[in-house]
Amino acid sequence: MTSIISTFLLALALSLGLTPLVARIGSHLHLVDIPSARKIHSRPIPRVGGIAIALAFYLGILFMYLMGSRLSDEVIAEPKFFCILTGAYVAFLTGLWDDVRRLNFKIKFLLQSVAATTLWLGGVRITAFSLPGVGAFDLTWISLPLTIFWVLLVINAINLIDGLDGLAAGVSFFVSTVLLVLTVINQVFVVAVTLAALAGATLGFLRYNFNPARVFMGDGGSYFLGFMLSALSMLGSIKSQAALSLLIPIIALGLPLMDTLWAPLRRFLLGRKLFSPDREHFHHRLLQLGLNQRHAVLTLYAVTISLGLMAVALVHTRDERAALLLVLVAAAAILGLGKLGYFRTLNAKNFYEWLRDISDESGISHERRSFLDLQLRIANSKTIEALWEAIVAAFRKLEFDSVCLYCNLHAAHTVKTAGACAIVPERRQVAPEHSSVLIRRQAPEFHWRNEAFNEPGSVCSRCLFRLELPLMVGRQVHGTLLAIKDLEKGDISHYTLKRLEHLRRGISRGLERIAVRGGR
Repeated sequence: MTSIISTFLLALALSLGLTPLVARIGSHLHLVDIPSARKIHSRPIPRVGGIAIALAFYLGILFMYLMGSRLSDEVIAEPKFFCILTGAYVAFLTGLWDDVRRLNFKIKFLLQSVAATTLWLGGVRITAFSLPGVGAFDLTWISLPLTIFWVLLVINAINLIDGLDGLAAGVSFFVSTVLLVLTVINQVFVVAVTLAALAGATLGFLRYNFNPARVFMGDGGSYFLGFMLSALSMLGSIKSQAALSLLIPIIALGLPLMDTLWAPLRRFLLGRKLFSPDREHFHHRLLQLGLNQRHAVLTLYAVTISLGLMAVALVHTRDERAALLLVLVAAAAILGLGKLGYFRTLNAKNFYEWLRDISDESGISHERRSFLDLQLRIANSKTIEALWEAIVAAFRKLEFDSVCLYCNLHAAHTVKTAGACAIVPERRQVAPEHSSVLIRRQAPEFHWRNEAFNEPGSVCSRCLFRLELPLMVGRQVHGTLLAIKDLEKGDISHYTLKRLEHLRRGISRGLERIAVRGGR
């Protein structure tokens, strides 16, 4: 324990001394974060504080080794420890490079994956996963991609929450402290002393990063912290005999992980780009609820500490109680998302409508399948009479009141109305010269009206929904379809416009098919 406490205090002292020096150098070299619409701060602030965190950590480990304690010898003798330091160095340089000269996200993910692969090759990997009441699952070929995913997830989780003064640094400090306690409980002292150095370096930096911040850690600092937390959590789980294995650090890192996993899901459901930046993260939501920066950060600190205590409690519980704790964590997470207002647009009604759209697009729903039958009948019609009969059936199904078909099959057209039949010449209206498409408007060949729509005054309704659909295949115009619905008698359904577009394409193909057959 003496070596662990000494390493923590040494890294703390180094960080307290190095951070203001690095901040001054960053300001002198103009390596500052400029205020923008997405940023909270209002003045340029140095963004290379991650250098101080990394230096304090590495120097703390080095001085511990020079002290020549038994624990320091075990740390240096551990081959996996060298892989962790090497991967952390790669992650840190990637973030620092991004701070100085903005990197493409593909290059960042590639270099982060290289750092994660270094861990896996060195033996720091996820080999099994266990759940209370279910048991352990041994991982074979999936070990490498899962290890890379875990490292990239934690790195970018710490990076994403670095949006308020002191938030990422404070959360990292509390998480590393929780993991430190867990490794001491399980007597994994090699990992514990490394976590002590990380906690001390982060706490010293937090002295200058808490609101109002004088320096930011930048991507170099967030990548370094995220990599170290992911690597040490895996190494501690490998050595640990705890029943829940990697699930414990997942709970401890619950806040940044949940924010990171929720962000792309939220954007996907709202039709946005999955990795586009926005102001909808947890800390942004707290600010929108009226909290200032300091209160928002302290609130998220409290959440992190609560999750950390939950992780410690999981070590001392049986499977049944652990399962209950996990249910409570999940319930609290859902309640928290609701309090932050995420379910205002993603409520049960909207979710049901989204599922209904999915079932309709995939053709699972009965209504969609029955309408598809009419589409196929229309597209495969061999005569104009069969085509018209299917069209009327389709518009009856859509609850329209009137439909007229204007087609361009012959120079003269047979006009069908209620009980009357006549031959009229074709009438054409040519579009203006600047139009790229020749539009023909002919006399109605087929006309159907709902009986209720023939009542006196119905055609004078002020709520008539009129839609004129050009029947085209490529640039060839085959006619026009005019549909009318009286909205005073009923609104259009959720899928009406989509069905009409399907009908337009089917009728166009049907007319083209009939024209080709008639020309033979």
